[in-house]
Amino acid sequence: MTKFEEIDELLEQNNGYLFSKDVEKAGISRTYLASYVKERGLEKVSKGIYISPDTWEDELYILQLRYPKVIFFGETALYLHGLIDREYSQITVTVPPRFNRTRLLSEGVVIRQEQEANYNLGITELQTNFGNTVRVYDVEKTICDLVKLRGKIEVQHYQTAIKSYMRRKDKDLMRLLKYAEALRIRDEIMKYIEVMV
Repeated sequence: MTKFEEIDELLEQNNGYLFSKDVEKAGISRTYLASYVKERGLEKVSKGIYISPDTWEDELYILQLRYPKVIFFGETALYLHGLIDREYSQITVTVPPRFNRTRLLSEGVVIRQEQEANYNLGITELQTNFGNTVRVYDVEKTICDLVKLRGKIEVQHYQTAIKSYMRRKDKDLMRLLKYAEALRIRDEIMKYIEVMV
């Protein structure tokens, strides 16, 4: 197998994405990588990340690769969970304490810095529209965040998301209340449960 064929395999394994660290791990030099990128017409989307010409650029996945500690929340999480019917207007993420936010802010990403305990609460993985896996808060934590940050979310998104969640067959009200307790919003969450369930 030639070096180009090895890189072809890496590209295929990663759904049209190529990572220079994987190429190096396979023992292929940067010189071969540069030739491959040029010959195959790959686009550099970030440092060490390339995509093939027939692959749609997945902004959430690329952001996750560049900043592994970000967790999608707010409007972005609502969209990923199918709780709102319109795409998010801005990417919203949560980061842990002491995370340097400068570069993310310069890219227009909305950032919430969270205490360690709340940052780790309810992390799960979902697939984007392009089939790539990203880290996001589970649906119950997303609803708690929604209620907690009520004034910062568009009213229509807020109402649609609450109604969509309450209609879900897979909702976990015990988990929702556990998170609400930890986030000190139990009374507000109870109001929704009493009215809508």
